[in-house]
Amino acid sequence: MIRTANWILVCLLGMAAPLWLHAAEDGHADRHQHGSEAGKAHADHEEGGVRLTSEQQAMAGIVVEVLQPHDMAGELRAPGEIRLNAYATSRVAPRIAAQVMERQVRLGDAVEPGAPLVTLSSVEMAQAQGGLLVAEREWQRVSKLGREVVADQRYTEARIAREQARARVSAFGMTDDEIKQLVDTGKAELANGRFQLLAPQAGTVIRDEFIVGELVEPGHVLFEISDESLLWVEARLTPDEAARVRVDAPATVLVGSRAVVGRVSQVHHTLDEGTRTRGVRIEVSNPEDRLHPGLFVEVRITAGMTEQVLAVPEAAVLRSPDGDWQVFVEHERGEFVPREVEVLRTSTSHAVIEGVAPGTRVVTRGAFFLQSELAKSGFDIHSH
Repeated sequence: MIRTANWILVCLLGMAAPLWLHAAEDGHADRHQHGSEAGKAHADHEEGGVRLTSEQQAMAGIVVEVLQPHDMAGELRAPGEIRLNAYATSRVAPRIAAQVMERQVRLGDAVEPGAPLVTLSSVEMAQAQGGLLVAEREWQRVSKLGREVVADQRYTEARIAREQARARVSAFGMTDDEIKQLVDTGKAELANGRFQLLAPQAGTVIRDEFIVGELVEPGHVLFEISDESLLWVEARLTPDEAARVRVDAPATVLVGSRAVVGRVSQVHHTLDEGTRTRGVRIEVSNPEDRLHPGLFVEVRITAGMTEQVLAVPEAAVLRSPDGDWQVFVEHERGEFVPREVEVLRTSTSHAVIEGVAPGTRVVTRGAFFLQSELAKSGFDIHSH
């Protein structure tokens, strides 16, 4: 019985041996195939490639375009400073010594042309006003008598004295309305030396350095008024760079992350003695009053003739881990690899590059995502 049982066991093991060997061979084959796939994935990682399906590309906002030469104008970059538009700015100062009696506007107020700014009082103005009343009355008498009664010399002298008296009070600061009121009433008590300074233009009061009761000298600036809807940006360029700039050339002013479009209005003809640079003046609109004089900005000026270049959006060019510039190209459908490039210059938010051949499919949007995907190596887009 024991011999019979042993014989049966041997037979069963013999029958199972081919199956066991076949399973072992299949397991070995599976391990070999898995190792090959792992090796392939490892090779892709070494090449720095990122594979994405069409759905993943759409979710990540990846945009690929064929790199082709196109016309682009040259661009100059320089630091700049926002300044007041001097052609839209006025300073208000008395022409005679006077005392400040009352202010009508304050710093930051918007004014219109002819708006009262401040009331002053002056001894010189009082004397001039009295002289105007006397001259006006003399002229009225002479003109009523007529040239047939009054000698020519007296008639002429009275007329000249009247006109000079009017010119004097006007030059001292009286307005036409104030002069008319004084002359029409003829009241001596109105010759008190009081007068107002009026706004010469529309704009915003940006300076009012005085106090009520202060005695101010002729020429002392009481107000500065400026229309800040159109400002200047002063950029400093080397003489060679400035020679490439033309009036009316488009320009972009970068204020932090905000870009403001402007145009070149003037190119200075003289060099700054300290920096040996030439100034370039750019006009920029400021309808929302978000720009203010004194801000330092970056200026980009379109200059020179257009040329055929290879360019991509600035956001498509990134720094690699070793500090070089790179773009991502579509090596195969759905496979993106970084390619080192040289940035020659930037212009109108595009970077002119070298190192990639025309016709290459370059990632123009979503490069930062690819760089992050590559750094994480194994990041699942569906988990974000």
